Amino acid sequence: MSSTNIFKLRCSLPGHEMDVRGVAAAAFPDGAFVSVSRDRTGRVWVPNSRYFSEMLCMAGHSNFVSCVCIIAPSETYPRGLIATGGNDNLICVFSLDRPQPLYTLQGHKNTVCTLSSGKFGTLLSGSWDTTAKVWLNEKCMMTLQGHTAAVWAVLVLPEQGLMLSGSADKTIKLWKAGRCERTFTGHEDCVRGLAVISSTEFFSCSNDTSIRRWLVTGECVQVYYSHTNYIYSLAVFPNSQDFISTGEDRTLRIWRKGECCQTIRLPAQSVWCCCILPNGDIAVGASDGIIRVFTEAEDRMASAEDLQAFEDELSRTTIDPKTGDLGDIKMEDLPGREHLNEPGNRDGQTRLIKDGQKVEAYQWSVSDGRWMKIGDVVGGSNQQTSKNVTYEGKEYDYVFTIDVNEGGPSFKLPYNVTEDPWLTAHNFLQKNDLSPMFLDQVANFIIENTKGHVVGPAPPAGGDPFTGEITRSFSRTCSFDPFVIELLFSSAIGGARYIPGSSDDRGNTGADPFTGGGAYSSAALRQTSTNIYFPKTDGVTFEQANASQIISKLKELNGGAPPEHKLSEDIVESLERLLLVCGGSNSSECPLTIQEINLLWKASHLPEDIVFPVLDILRLAVRHPQVNESLCGEAEGVQLCNHLLSLMRPEGRPANQMLALRTLCNCFSGRHGRALLMAQRETVLSRAADLAAVCNKNIHIALATLVLNYAGCLHSQPDLEAKAQCLSVASRALETVQDKEAVFRLLVALGTTVASDQTAQDLARSLGVTSQISKYSSVSDPSKVGECCQLVLKELQ
Repeated sequence: MSSTNIFKLRCSLPGHEMDVRGVAAAAFPDGAFVSVSRDRTGRVWVPNSRYFSEMLCMAGHSNFVSCVCIIAPSETYPRGLIATGGNDNLICVFSLDRPQPLYTLQGHKNTVCTLSSGKFGTLLSGSWDTTAKVWLNEKCMMTLQGHTAAVWAVLVLPEQGLMLSGSADKTIKLWKAGRCERTFTGHEDCVRGLAVISSTEFFSCSNDTSIRRWLVTGECVQVYYSHTNYIYSLAVFPNSQDFISTGEDRTLRIWRKGECCQTIRLPAQSVWCCCILPNGDIAVGASDGIIRVFTEAEDRMASAEDLQAFEDELSRTTIDPKTGDLGDIKMEDLPGREHLNEPGNRDGQTRLIKDGQKVEAYQWSVSDGRWMKIGDVVGGSNQQTSKNVTYEGKEYDYVFTIDVNEGGPSFKLPYNVTEDPWLTAHNFLQKNDLSPMFLDQVANFIIENTKGHVVGPAPPAGGDPFTGEITRSFSRTCSFDPFVIELLFSSAIGGARYIPGSSDDRGNTGADPFTGGGAYSSAALRQTSTNIYFPKTDGVTFEQANASQIISKLKELNGGAPPEHKLSEDIVESLERLLLVCGGSNSSECPLTIQEINLLWKASHLPEDIVFPVLDILRLAVRHPQVNESLCGEAEGVQLCNHLLSLMRPEGRPANQMLALRTLCNCFSGRHGRALLMAQRETVLSRAADLAAVCNKNIHIALATLVLNYAGCLHSQPDLEAKAQCLSVASRALETVQDKEAVFRLLVALGTTVASDQTAQDLARSLGVTSQISKYSSVSDPSKVGECCQLVLKELQ
């Protein structure tokens, strides 16, 4: 099989009735690929000599289908799965043996416009709702929030559990374990596409007409220019260096060694998508509903007749210079046909010539050594136009007035009959910060009020409802329903001093490996002699205390407190009695009065610089059944949670942060406390995770213990989203925590979360937990760290 290093048409595949918005190489059969379209279908194409045959037509969406990706083969689905996203806010997942979806994923609140799959069956989606979501086994595991505009592109990197998202807010974000680790800036307009180069590098493309090469560490190492309009799609060849791109300038461009070496122009305005097939051929989808496959293998190239037909179709295209397809070439003073006798100096170079009263566009083909006609230019300087309305210094065929609601401001919508009404409507909504829910209403208004005014062939009805922001209006008025609008917008020096956390209170579990004692009696030890560490389902609490030091510090701080915050002697005595009752090992046998509990709750709201002795008493007291029921019950529980979370602010005092974390851990000792913390899990763990950045080993141990207690409560429950948060927080904490006891507890939390749960194991692997914790497998001091790590790694094999 000989190769020319020049791509030429292999075949054109009609089948879709509207824009082809996504293509992806399939895992099965060999050489097959999948396409999706605004006609609400997806289609599987299999190679048949030079051509492709349609093997399957998939239907499941109730609106446009905008993206597609392949989920890699697994034991359950050895042929892989096909995931599609659409304007109905849904993700449909198909197998290759039926046209209806196997299942549907719901969760996004607007169009799902991008998908990427990772290892172990994970799926990453991006949406107009400004979020990305991580899915596994038909469940949403995480929601990635941080972008301020639509997420147009997502990408799962091959290693280290890293994920990327690109947005209309012009940024790219790097995510690890559900947390934004880095924001990449540099693009000047919407980021439309992402493509992986390696585990440490990736490409991005944008409406700003540039392609950028990035390191995951944040540096942009190269910027590529050649396109003259929005760039929508990228794909990388197997050598991880050369790549292809497509865009709104009607072209597919092939890049080798950092240079655009070939430009293939298509007879369609928008070339939405591209993919590289296993044999090196290229499939592209466009706004004319046609899929075209290009090859550099001579034996797969189309016949001479088909190649000529493709060139003839291209020559009949009409080009509007306002679209930017022709770059910055001036329309005035154009040369005649004799200008075509001079050869071009690069592939894809464009040249305009006069032919009588017409203006024609030609492109230089290096492979053929000649100028190829790519279309007739409409609206040129030598042609008469019907434009008679000026808006913002430019002439338009129409300038519509759009009234959003009665009495409110109106907006101007400029429009030329050569433009796609869907593209114009979308850009108008983005420019004026209006809801994309109005897309159909605005586009249909334009179509209805410009009937009969067409220049050149009418654009297909499936133009672009997705294109990002750039503004492209006889005066008719379009009014929106005001009710719809409202709905949519609408401290002593010395060895005996009291320092919270200074004692070796590392949490009482009844035994080693948490306290070093010899009476470890966890359920895991009774079950097996090979894993004494996890699953750990009984809560870990912080029970040690020096009552005399706590009371001494309380009296010292109270003595210097301002009058409005000074506690009376009766209250101090009450707190002292409560401490003596709750600080002992048999505290649950001693009754307390509701007045004592209320005084403790009131005292816990002292100013933050003097409250920590009271928090230490509270930490011990919540283990008492009466206090646990009173402060963690339905009536008061949320107030307790909110109070402790306020003390855990990242800018708060470390002593208060640590004691608040320990109090939360001790709440797990009672039924009411467990119920409260499980109900408040998402908020509590999110705030707690931020404290990993505080450089304090006692805070880190308390944080690790809190995650462990959550993992224990979740072990026998099928709540995958909650387990995903535990995995995420533990993984993120391991990035910064150094203390070996904290590391050990985080490892036990990981082991407890993934033990006997295949889905949790798959998610942990996809988050890169294996590579993250492997460094602890050789730790011998203390030995429990290395032993526990090895057991977790075994679970994740």
